[in-house]
Amino acid sequence: MNVFCTSPKKTKRATLLILLAATTTACDPVTLTAASLGAGVGISHTLGGIVYKTFTAPMKTVEESSVAAMRDMGVKVVSRTTNKEGERVINATAKDREIEVLLEPLTPRTTRMRVIASNGVLKDSATATEILLQTERVLSRG
Repeated sequence: MNVFCTSPKKTKRATLLILLAATTTACDPVTLTAASLGAGVGISHTLGGIVYKTFTAPMKTVEESSVAAMRDMGVKVVSRTTNKEGERVINATAKDREIEVLLEPLTPRTTRMRVIASNGVLKDSATATEILLQTERVLSRG
């Protein structure tokens, strides 16, 4: 008895499944990006676990919304400062994570948000993504 696929159709399917599995295993940033694009979330991921999103809202509005979102999540905001480039830097903590939110004004009505959640040397893109999504939720409430 032959245990391998003998029909060309079954062989093609098996080959496609193997290729798909080989290209997505151990490559979480790729699957996260694909999932985000598929869901229309519009969040960019990098290999370092940093997430980005641009909002059509003034920097002050995005800052207030992100602080409210973190407060709703139980994340403690430690400091809010402005760096020499005019960007707002929000530092926060949650359990054993250090969180940095950078707000960059692109125009008076457009703001780019970058979120980094670090657990020592490791980046926690899930927490960073949730902060971004919750900020978006607060912004949508008006």
